[in-house]
Amino acid sequence: MESLTWYVVIAVVLLGFVIGAGIALMRGRGSTTSAPAKPRPGIDYAPGVGDDDSVPRDTPRRSVTDVAASVLDEPQTEPDSADATWEVEDPEPTKGRLHRLRERLARSNNALGKNLLSLLARDDVDEDTWEQVEEILLTADLGVSATNELMERLRSRIQVAGARDAESVRSLLRDELLVLVDPTMDRTVKTKADGRPAVILVVGVNGTGKTTTSGKLARVLVADGRTVLLGAADTFRAAAAEQLQTWGDRVGAVVVRGPEGGDPASVAFEAVDVASSAGLDAVVVDTAGRLHTKTGLMDELGKVKRVVEKNSQVDEVLLVLDATTGQNGLVQARVFADVVDVTGIVLTKLDGTAKGGIVVSVQRELGVPVKLVGLGEGPDDLAPFEAEEFVDALLA
Repeated sequence: MESLTWYVVIAVVLLGFVIGAGIALMRGRGSTTSAPAKPRPGIDYAPGVGDDDSVPRDTPRRSVTDVAASVLDEPQTEPDSADATWEVEDPEPTKGRLHRLRERLARSNNALGKNLLSLLARDDVDEDTWEQVEEILLTADLGVSATNELMERLRSRIQVAGARDAESVRSLLRDELLVLVDPTMDRTVKTKADGRPAVILVVGVNGTGKTTTSGKLARVLVADGRTVLLGAADTFRAAAAEQLQTWGDRVGAVVVRGPEGGDPASVAFEAVDVASSAGLDAVVVDTAGRLHTKTGLMDELGKVKRVVEKNSQVDEVLLVLDATTGQNGLVQARVFADVVDVTGIVLTKLDGTAKGGIVVSVQRELGVPVKLVGLGEGPDDLAPFEAEEFVDALLA
């Protein structure tokens, strides 16, 4: 019996040693486990190219309180490089970006300029030829009024000029298209105001690339030496705030955001307030996409603007239109202009359409200029609109 007791004691001791060794081994393995890799800029966190594209759901979230503290607290400490998600990017200068449109339109089989030149350079420009010219202009979304005006001026000048070699026709057509595009319009985006941030509202229908345009606009402002804050007032689309946060993080712009499904007007108001307190140059407010046929939603957009105006003047209301939608974009433009007093147009996907006439028709419809154009899906493919560069691209 005594020997049995000793056997039991020895077994318990051995069992204890085994358990202890197992625990030590598990701890040792745990200490060598590497931390999850941090997201890489432009890869794991690359923003989508349109309003409906999905973005990573683990995009960093920052509350309004966190944002205000990060901007206003002095002094600001340098972030620990080991904990940084990525280095802040340096956007390319905006000057000369539109020059790339010529190459992009050539790749998209733009036929407007080429077809007009081939028709008008004929030895005999008869009525059948003029009918073809008219069809090309209308197909390019130039609009009936602008088409008739251009046709009349071209007829008159070609008759007077007599000789119609390709170079003289190109020069003549360039002059007349430039008149329609109107280089005298002020296309400056107001990005700085005296004693306060410039306030820019970005509005438009879902799917036009509105949130992406807001993010690219932040890059434009940073590239031009402005300090900028982004307001994520699109609280209805689940991925909108994350997408805008990604754009802001990439250029070091603070993003003010509210709870999903929250009041967009309060987010917009808070964004302007934080930007004012921080002494920033501009605040870009991304609003929820509105269907122009829904009266209630359009009224809510008007409310966002009215609430912001209690805190600051609204300097720009930029309407984002998809250049490929053609005349349907004009219907959208009219309704938005009635609700929020649009001051400028941003045409996205301009590189992917031969319908360059939308620039002329939308300007005539609203009496406001095209100020920015989208040239592709790259982060720096938003360009200030330049009338001469645009016409030259059409005729390239």
